[in-house]
Amino acid sequence: MIRTVIFDFDGTLALGRGPIDAYVREVVAIVGDSTLATAVGQSLAAFEAGRSDAIDAYDAVRQAAAARGIAAEVLERGYLRSRKSLGTPRALVEAPDGLVALLERLSGAADLVLATNAPHTRLAEALESLGVGIHLAAIHASVGKPDGMRALVADALTRGPVLSVGDIYDNDLEPAAALGADTALVGPAWMSFAAHTTMAAATLPELYPLIEAWAGITTPAPPVPPGTGSTHERHH
Repeated sequence: MIRTVIFDFDGTLALGRGPIDAYVREVVAIVGDSTLATAVGQSLAAFEAGRSDAIDAYDAVRQAAAARGIAAEVLERGYLRSRKSLGTPRALVEAPDGLVALLERLSGAADLVLATNAPHTRLAEALESLGVGIHLAAIHASVGKPDGMRALVADALTRGPVLSVGDIYDNDLEPAAALGADTALVGPAWMSFAAHTTMAAATLPELYPLIEAWAGITTPAPPVPPGTGSTHERHH
């Protein structure tokens, strides 16, 4: 039996506004409208404050741009151009505190896999800068979540238990849960979906003990009753 932990990239292993800011700069450069940056900034602020139905920061940018009549094709061009700066000073990313140590501990107990909708562009370089690339057994880019996630999870389940870790429930977790895999949600939406996940918290470091317990390298901690702390674990 081989356990597999499947991690998302943006918003999960890679944190920081760098990639989003690069995305906005490229879209603004394409459309030639500097006022777009202000509108996008307002949309991002609303998302970060929990006053938006955007599923993530990229969706918040899309919503603001769409409201100004900017075509999806323009946004896609801007996004692809922005990824050429990923992990550079123009689009810095940072790892959650203690991530490398966590992956070192997990690597002996589970296969660690990356699955992201982002393209391969500078992905390996960004993972290296975060210090996590060496611990990944496989890297899957341009996955096409949520649909593309199902095949990855189904294949991993043939070898043993699977835990999918990500910040967007519909993309990262729901396809895995539908196949019987366990799920870990991180980020602003954790409270909204906690009841539908195996574990959930506002930040990834809060989930380290639960992930380690899932992998069998520590003794499971008692679950935190909903509403009494920042993490929630559902046993099933």
